[in-house]
Amino acid sequence: MLAGCDMSQPARPIIIKFSHVVAPDTPKGKAAAYFKTLAEARTKGRVKVEIYPNSQLYKDKEEMEALQLGAVQMLAPSLAKFGPLGVKEFEVFDLPYIFPSKEVLRSVTEGPVGLGLLKKLEPKGIIGLAYWDNGFKIMSANRPLRTPDDFKGVKMRIQSSKVLDSQMRALGALPQVIAFSDVYQALRTGVVDGTENPPSNMYTQKMHEVQTFATLSNHGYLGYAVIVNKKFWDGLPPDIRTALESAMAEATKFANAIAQTENDEALAAMQASGKTEFYPLPPAEAEAWRKALLPVHGEMEQRVGKDLIQSISREAAKFGFSD
Repeated sequence: MLAGCDMSQPARPIIIKFSHVVAPDTPKGKAAAYFKTLAEARTKGRVKVEIYPNSQLYKDKEEMEALQLGAVQMLAPSLAKFGPLGVKEFEVFDLPYIFPSKEVLRSVTEGPVGLGLLKKLEPKGIIGLAYWDNGFKIMSANRPLRTPDDFKGVKMRIQSSKVLDSQMRALGALPQVIAFSDVYQALRTGVVDGTENPPSNMYTQKMHEVQTFATLSNHGYLGYAVIVNKKFWDGLPPDIRTALESAMAEATKFANAIAQTENDEALAAMQASGKTEFYPLPPAEAEAWRKALLPVHGEMEQRVGKDLIQSISREAAKFGFSD
């Protein structure tokens, strides 16, 4: 043995920096923490997962480039983020009323359609590992939004998505792209009048403190894809990669199981606070929203792919839903 060389020293762990833009106590934040626990246990400490929530490292627009450059190894961006990256097909998830139930959604994300979309990320230097739920979105604003006409002239914050832009314009609203970490301040100062989010995001970012009204519209879905830098992933020892895939599969089940509960609890907490008035959309009024928003599907066929939209409609038909 060479003098001064301690062969008993363990190898330094492989670091996975996992960055995301939401709070630790959201479904995504809790699932990321669960993945960390599983990954470190199943690799017997050979992997260390460092989690950076709440845009600590990167904001919405910066995080994808950071992943591609290898500055972070793992992200769980919302599905709308892949459009600006050049994989426009992911914006199909933003189409209003495209998923009539959780069962239809799951058959898409866990079946050939969802897996095919993840494959499209590989030429961008990204491996897609899983889909994580957040939930169905509600509309909020500083005025009641009960009918499509109520949106006219309202400045609504959106993610950077051509589909969401088209959705808001179909309602007569004025869409404004603002980073998630800046939304509370934009609402508080009147830069925008309202936004759309699942209840858990609305609650953990305290948006209910600066939004007077909300409509339980469930008009659109917000989910995430857990992604990893391809070069990093391909360079891992096979046994480590297998252990991480197993940890991710279990973390995904956990994420999707807690999302609905977290949203239900967040909605109850916001209702109890009395700061926002929540309006349940009766079926007849929901149908008026649906009619106002369905033309967005036709408008976006060329962008996201007519065949892709039809393949989701076929999945819905298996569960007894038709257009």
